[in-house]
Amino acid sequence: MATSFASEKDKRSNASSNNMFELLLFRLGKPNGALKHELFGINVFKVREIMVMPEITSMVNAGPHVMGIANVRGQLIPVVNLPKIVGCEPVKGMGILLVTEFARTTQAFAVEEVDEIVRLDWKQALSAEGTGGGLVTSLARLDGDKENSRLAQVLDVEQILRDVFPDQHHTFRDDTVMPKGSIPKGSVILAADDSAVARMMIEQALKAMNLPVIMTKSGKEAWDKLSDMQAQAQAQGVPIRDKVALVLTDLEMPEMDGFTLTRYIKDDPRYGGIPVMIHSSLSGTATENHARSAGADAYVGKFVAEELGSKILEVVANAR
Repeated sequence: MATSFASEKDKRSNASSNNMFELLLFRLGKPNGALKHELFGINVFKVREIMVMPEITSMVNAGPHVMGIANVRGQLIPVVNLPKIVGCEPVKGMGILLVTEFARTTQAFAVEEVDEIVRLDWKQALSAEGTGGGLVTSLARLDGDKENSRLAQVLDVEQILRDVFPDQHHTFRDDTVMPKGSIPKGSVILAADDSAVARMMIEQALKAMNLPVIMTKSGKEAWDKLSDMQAQAQAQGVPIRDKVALVLTDLEMPEMDGFTLTRYIKDDPRYGGIPVMIHSSLSGTATENHARSAGADAYVGKFVAEELGSKILEVVANAR
């Protein structure tokens, strides 16, 4: 068994036109002390294919959460023990492999079983920050607002990969040489990202460039903040462009995704002239084309600090 999603990317990118996304649900076993198997989820955009577990070759000095290497049609792909990372014990073993493309890398996650794919509105996903789940970005209410709706934990793949492969997915380094430049005096960059590690890296990179930034945790929070800043600017008799030099947004976020935030900004004449830049781990031509169709001024993949800084300066300069 092998299910490929590569040919479905264009179709699935259209779902985000209405703040929708598709979530692949899977199970990892029972958490320590739990009585039932919990549901976990990952955005289908990140999944290249689902396959029966192939032969795994153990590697010398592999990390504690790396099972080894799988040879998938000639490509050697590291296999991550996802149940072990989240503290689950598979009851049926780990028979399924999720091959993912994320943040310019390819890796596979071993899981117990795949449940289904569901299409949800991002409004059904609530931020999990502060709930104690450091590896979970949001909780998806699979049955909407119904009482006792089933919940799926949407994993923070960025955090997981940086924990498992710290050398490949390093955080911002103090010796990183950032590009030099500025944004209009008195203005800020408004940024939105639901991943705590991504927000930290963005803040460190922009701080190294002496660029002021306001960080938010979702597209909705960024939209509400922009609306507040617009009201302040109007009361002061100045254009909002004097306060916001650029909006930097992730794509996958609870409540409101980056595509929707971009369209809201570009469709509202009050924010005319404010550039919007997509900063995402989702890769592929379909995603980038959809970002442009939503009105984004630029798209940059996560996470290369120097590239992010250079593109910000370029977009702000072009918008002046």
